[in-house]
Amino acid sequence: MKTIFAIDSGPEHSAFVIYKGGEILDSGYVPNAEMRQILIGREYDVCALEMIASYGMAVGKSVFETCLWIGRFIEVSHAPSIKLYRKDIKMFLCGSMRAKDGNVRQALVDLLGDQGTKKNKGPTYGISSHKWAALAVAVYAANQLNIKN
Repeated sequence: MKTIFAIDSGPEHSAFVIYKGGEILDSGYVPNAEMRQILIGREYDVCALEMIASYGMAVGKSVFETCLWIGRFIEVSHAPSIKLYRKDIKMFLCGSMRAKDGNVRQALVDLLGDQGTKKNKGPTYGISSHKWAALAVAVYAANQLNIKN
């Protein structure tokens, strides 16, 4: 089984999930400079990144900053990198490009299992906020690479 290092990039901070065989091995939401160091220091077989796509709308500085960071992450990755698009991830998990973050989260819980509690941790325990998007990237990447979830 391959280990996937999945990233939901942002202009200043990014979320990551390390995923293997349907299991979340690690996750975090860290400053981008720290993300580069994590990419350099960890072992993984594939680096999967959510890529920016143009939908004909005007974008601001944060989108361009995010694009730069995606390139920086690919540059330091010691494994093959794949770029995945949010619309494809939504279609895979929810069957609709109109799906919202809450729909994606629910699809991931349905697929992998609930978070559980501190005393009785579930398969998605510790995943919150931007880490849900990184987990969606990981699950979709595993499917695209025909890796067993």
